[in-house]
Amino acid sequence: MTQKKKGYLRLLTPPDNLGSLVRSIRRLRINSIRHILSIVILVILGLCGTLLLMQNQTYGKARTSDQYPSNTTDSSRFERFADGVVRYNRDGVTFLNKKNEEIWMQPTQLQNPSIVVKEKAFVVADSGGNNILVFSEEGLKGEIETTLPIERITVSDQGIVSVVLRNENTPEIITYDAAGNILAELKISPGRTGYPTAIELSDDGNTLAVSYLSVSGTGMKSSLVYYNFGEAGKDKPDNIVFSQDYNDTVFGEIFFMGGDRSVAVADRGFQIIKGTDAPKADMQIAMDQEIQSVFHSDQYIGFILLNDQKSGYELRLYNRIGEQMISRELPGKYGNAKIDGEEIILYDGDQCCIATATGIIKYAGELAVEAQEIFPALGINRYYVMSVDELRVVYLTK
Repeated sequence: MTQKKKGYLRLLTPPDNLGSLVRSIRRLRINSIRHILSIVILVILGLCGTLLLMQNQTYGKARTSDQYPSNTTDSSRFERFADGVVRYNRDGVTFLNKKNEEIWMQPTQLQNPSIVVKEKAFVVADSGGNNILVFSEEGLKGEIETTLPIERITVSDQGIVSVVLRNENTPEIITYDAAGNILAELKISPGRTGYPTAIELSDDGNTLAVSYLSVSGTGMKSSLVYYNFGEAGKDKPDNIVFSQDYNDTVFGEIFFMGGDRSVAVADRGFQIIKGTDAPKADMQIAMDQEIQSVFHSDQYIGFILLNDQKSGYELRLYNRIGEQMISRELPGKYGNAKIDGEEIILYDGDQCCIATATGIIKYAGELAVEAQEIFPALGINRYYVMSVDELRVVYLTK
C-alpha cells in the first residue's frame, strides 16, 4: 500500500543569520567569563593586599581570645613539637594538643631534664645523669641508659641519638639507635683532637658534625670534623668526610639547615658548610659584635647581638646562603628567640617582640602572662602562648 505524502509538512531550513546568532552568543559567554574572572582577580588582589597590610602593620595590643587551663607544677617546661606542645619535668613527659589536653604521658625520674626537638622526633635526657628517652608524636620510641654522665646530646628525625659522655679528660661520643643499640663510638683524645664543644646530627642520621677545641701555647684552635656513617664514609679513615681547623675561634653551636648545608657558630661569626656526604666549607661570615644567641629555620639564620658602641641589642637575619637580610635595634632584651615561617618571635617573661623577615616590628609589648612557649595559631596575627598553668590564644590589635 502506497503511503501518501502529507502536503502540509515542510522541511525547515535554517535561517541565513543562524551563524551570526551563534557567534553572538559565544561572544556574550566569553565576555561574561572575562567579567567574572576580572571580578575574581580583583577580589583576590584585594584579599592579598589586605593580608599583606595586616601582616606588615605595627600593633599595640595583644588580646586574649581563648584560654585552656591546666593543672601543672611551676617546674614544668614546654617546647613545641609536631602539632602540639611537649610539657616535661622531673616526673614525666606529656604531649598536649592545642587545647591543652593530654594526648599521652610518660612517667620519668630525671634530676635535670633537658630536651632536644627535631621535626619528627625529640629526646629528653638527664643532663649529668645516664638516662635518655626518645619520643615520636605517637609516644615513647625507646630508652637509652649510658655508662657515663651525659654532657651534650642531639637527635635525628629517625630517633638516632648522638651524645657526648663525660669521662675525666677523655670524653666519648657515642651514637645509638632509638632502642639503645650502639651504632658508632668515637674515642676522644683531647691532647690530639681537642675537647668536643658542639655536636649535631643530620636529618637522616648519617652525618655527625663535631666541633673540637684545643689549646696550643697561648692560642686556641677549633676543628670542625664531619663523620659519615653511611655509604659516603664507609671507606674513609674513621668515617671522616670533612675536617678543617680555625685558629682563635670557638664554635659553640652547630646545626643543619635541611639536607644540603650546616652552620657552625662562633662568638663573632659563623661558617656555612655545604653538603653532608662530601661537605665543603662555603661562606664564612665575620661579625663586629658579640653574639648573644642564635636561632634558625631551614631558610634563615637569626642572631641577637650585643651593641658594642651603645647600649642595647641588635636583631640580625641572614638567609641560608649567608646574605644579610635585616638588621634592627631591639626594643628590649629577650632570652628566647625562634623563627617560624617568615616571622621572628622573641620573648622573655611577659614581654614579647614579633618581627617579620623583612624587618618590620609587628608587635613589642606585654602579654599579661609569663610565656614559656609561643608559636603561630590558625588565622592572621594569632598566636598560642603557653604558660605554666594555661594555654591561651592571643591576637594582635591596634
